[in-house]
Amino acid sequence: MIDRKRAQAAFREYTSQYDLENSMVSHKVWHTMRVAGNCERIAESLGMEADLRSFAWLLGLLHDIGRFEQIRRYGTFIDAVSVDHAEFGADLLFREHLIDTFLSEGLSDEWRALLETAIRLHNKLTLPEHLDEQTRCFCDIIRDADKVDIFRVIIDLPFEARIGSSMNMIQEADAASDAVMSCVYEHRCVPRGIRKTRFEGRISHCCMAFELVYPESREIVQEQGFLDRLLEEQDEEGNLLCCDREREQMRYVRREIETAWGEAIN
Repeated sequence: MIDRKRAQAAFREYTSQYDLENSMVSHKVWHTMRVAGNCERIAESLGMEADLRSFAWLLGLLHDIGRFEQIRRYGTFIDAVSVDHAEFGADLLFREHLIDTFLSEGLSDEWRALLETAIRLHNKLTLPEHLDEQTRCFCDIIRDADKVDIFRVIIDLPFEARIGSSMNMIQEADAASDAVMSCVYEHRCVPRGIRKTRFEGRISHCCMAFELVYPESREIVQEQGFLDRLLEEQDEEGNLLCCDREREQMRYVRREIETAWGEAIN
């Protein structure tokens, strides 16, 4: 069903036109490959046969294809000030026919539609109710696989590099707002529009843990340990958070995630 060698070669060729010396670009390449591997691992944990595992892998490979043109055009990965990268990537693939370079033989219309839907929805706050069981499953796989690796990205890539040209948008404050903390209380992700500060962004990334669907996704998170580091009462330089309220909020976020998971984060 999926020719992985062709798909990988097409991905390398496509990304080679971008500045791979730019850390934002190179990290996105490696993020893509890790997400593809996560997708396959989650699919395998669900007992999927080889063709479906390969489809999940391809979904991971293509989910962020819009990111590369986004950073070239806008200098940022912040969708709110540039373009919805998931919609943009799906348009490149399925309206500008980039998808054909990744496939040695055509996917059926059904599988093309599923692939496009999952890519378009992978960054949305919630999934629509009308999805059929198979589509929802693959949407959940890519959303889990992406969240799992975002914990790594937040630790590995410096804040300034992640934000790029949008640094002037970030406000500073000592502690997270009530609106952000209410998402923690309710065990849900933080909507993009209500996080305004660097610290609120950190809490919002931690809150992704609440919405991981599959046990295998949580297992990967535990193995890697990046969420545990995000939940520490320290800043990115390893210094103790200077605000008592911030430290208290981070402790609360950890407790709520551990409550939701039924186990300690390590």
